[in-house]
Amino acid sequence: MLEVVLERLKGLHPKVIDLALDRVLDLLATLGHPERSLPPVIHVAGTNGKGSTLAYLRAIIEAGGKSAHVYTSPHLVRFAERIRVAGRLIDDDALETILLECERGNDGRPVTFFEITTIAALVAFARQPADFCLLETGMGGRYDATNVIARPALTLLTPISLDHQAYLGDTVAAIAGEKAGILKSGVPCLTTRQDPEAMEVIARRAAAIGAPLLIEGLDWQVGPVPGGMRFTMGERDLSLPLPNLPGAHQIPNAGLALAAAVTLGLGDRPDDLARGVTGADWPARLQRLTRGPLAACLPAGAELWLDGGHNPSAGQALAAFIAANWRDRPLDLVAGMLDTKDSQGFFAPLAPLVRRMRGVAIPDEPHSRTADGVVGAARAEGLAAESAADVEAAVRDLADGGGVGRILICGSLYLAGTILADNG
Repeated sequence: MLEVVLERLKGLHPKVIDLALDRVLDLLATLGHPERSLPPVIHVAGTNGKGSTLAYLRAIIEAGGKSAHVYTSPHLVRFAERIRVAGRLIDDDALETILLECERGNDGRPVTFFEITTIAALVAFARQPADFCLLETGMGGRYDATNVIARPALTLLTPISLDHQAYLGDTVAAIAGEKAGILKSGVPCLTTRQDPEAMEVIARRAAAIGAPLLIEGLDWQVGPVPGGMRFTMGERDLSLPLPNLPGAHQIPNAGLALAAAVTLGLGDRPDDLARGVTGADWPARLQRLTRGPLAACLPAGAELWLDGGHNPSAGQALAAFIAANWRDRPLDLVAGMLDTKDSQGFFAPLAPLVRRMRGVAIPDEPHSRTADGVVGAARAEGLAAESAADVEAAVRDLADGGGVGRILICGSLYLAGTILADNG
């Protein structure tokens, strides 16, 4: 059983996270270096927007009749969501076979769960033809298990901000240094607009190793226009529809994917680009829930939404979307967060826009904040917050007498996964 194998692999290293590359490189060598047999690789790092950017890029690639392997994390409901082989989610039996092969090759040596499952993805990708391979870093960059491709086709950097400080550093500059560790000599790096502190670090790294740097605002432009968005790069000046994923923060994500596609030579057919930015599939990013037991708790006309954003930058993006689009009716939150996240920083921009909040613990998650811990962080930012036994109790409580409003479940991708398992 796949689940049994996955649980066993979690016990191969005493630390959940241990950023290093030696274990990965050793096991890749044992397995015959699958990372050397991949199609052109596009490697993305950043704090927010990595998965959305790759979802747009995959959609653009597929709109043009080509195929892509895709590796992302974490998953929401099924582990196989992390590994898409030539456009299709990997089959559980095939994944189990590859994981067992990796486990035998590892021969009991310490290796983290993320490392060995990343290696399994690279093995799967090496054995199936595709036109491109899209890799998302798990956390950092320099010592991330995905950073084993000697010469990718492109590297991409999405916006960098404070997150995972315990592992990456407690300043934006330090974190940018880790993320910029994916840059490679002679390989173009495309980056969205960055905090000046982050951009200085990225530019210095690119210059030091000779990586051509293409920057949003200098080498390409993207922004909203009436009825859609405009993208310009070189001689291309395109009017395109808005991205199908909601929020103004998705425009630069789509712009980075468009710039990557043009750099890869995929920009000759504007219709493919348009279909790509309107065809991205990326759940739990301002996703409306219309079925399942939670939706059934709502009065007629009320709305239930889900978002996996979990850090201060994500809170700011959510607040901007709410302010621009959701002022027509009251908004209530149901929130659960990990104890490693800056909960107050997440709630601060949301507080002026929210009527009430219910805090919950994330089911079966050892690093979840308690419901009271989430409530304490929310109250510290001025939210009218109370704890709830679980998400269903929270939704029922908010729906009872709440009128035809909106409820947004947010704060963690792990929480989002549990919601989608029953309501997706």
